[in-house]
Amino acid sequence: MTAEKQTNTAPNLPSEQPVEAGQGEKQRLSPKARRILVALGSFVFISIVAWFVWDQLYGKYRQTTNNAYIEADIVSVAPRISGYVDQIYVRDNEDVKAGHPLIHINVQDYQAKARQAQAQIEVAKAEAANATAAIDEQAAAVEQSHAQFMAADSDARAARNEVLRYEPLSRTGAETQEKLTSLRTTAAKYEANAKAARATWVQNQRHIVTLQTQVQQARAQAEGAQAELDADSVSVDAAVVRAGVDGRVGDRSVRLGQYVQPGTRLLSLVPLDTLYVTANFKETQVRRMAVGQPVSIKVDALPGVTLRGSVESLSPATGALFSLLPPQNATGNFTKVVQRVPVRIAFSVPSELRGKLLAGLSVVVEVNTKPGDQADHSPQGQGHSSP
Repeated sequence: MTAEKQTNTAPNLPSEQPVEAGQGEKQRLSPKARRILVALGSFVFISIVAWFVWDQLYGKYRQTTNNAYIEADIVSVAPRISGYVDQIYVRDNEDVKAGHPLIHINVQDYQAKARQAQAQIEVAKAEAANATAAIDEQAAAVEQSHAQFMAADSDARAARNEVLRYEPLSRTGAETQEKLTSLRTTAAKYEANAKAARATWVQNQRHIVTLQTQVQQARAQAEGAQAELDADSVSVDAAVVRAGVDGRVGDRSVRLGQYVQPGTRLLSLVPLDTLYVTANFKETQVRRMAVGQPVSIKVDALPGVTLRGSVESLSPATGALFSLLPPQNATGNFTKVVQRVPVRIAFSVPSELRGKLLAGLSVVVEVNTKPGDQADHSPQGQGHSSP
């Protein structure tokens, strides 16, 4: 009984169940999954190594920015004279060559002034000719008055000598006092005649000087009138405003009948054959840049076209310093901002792209700063290519 009770009172243990093979152990990857992981890891590793090699050999020498634009040295056309515009020879967006007439200004006023100046020249020349003729006549009068003076002076000296010769005789009684008095009277008359002749001679000489002054004044008036004529002739020639460079007409504001003054902007000429790129690189990008380094240029407006150029120059200061209000960082609220350095890039405009490349278009540029790589400055080396 006791054994049965012990058997009945024993605790109920759970029945043992069979354990499946592999339960409790980590599941292993299949061979296919392992191959995929190995291939993926190898690809990532090779990509990192390839990128590192490319960056060391090429990447770190490539400086790129999209803060770049095509620019041109735009010429503002203005007249040299004032007047009313009576003819316009060009249309908006028309291509012109240097020397091509653009507008014509009415110059009737300048032509009238030119005729007036020409008349003043003729009058001044006539006055100079008359004064010159009077000088010739006066020269003859000077010679005649000089001869008269010499004759009168000779008579006066002879009369004085007679007086001197008769004075001792009169004192001794050899000659009468009346004779001496008559001789003195005659000598005084001859002396007065000599003084009058000398005064006439001097006056005639002074008159020649006056006539010579008149000639100089007339010639000066003629030169002044000639200067006015030349100025009016230049103004007449300036009636036609011509193109100073080859380019395309743009921003034309002049209209027929408009009154213009010297310096008034009439229109602009954009030289589409001499374009260049201004790229604003970060200050951290220009440390390896130098003149002559090759540049590839991609124009946003022309997908698939790559232009080739070269670094022409680097700005002597950042763009912020050339702004209207340059920054002043002496205050306490200083915030450091990465500065931009303008870099000028030269390139040749291909003939097939002329008219498509316009000033102001956005571009993306990439400069190769690797030492030893220089741009090809030949016409073929600065063309364009398609990918």
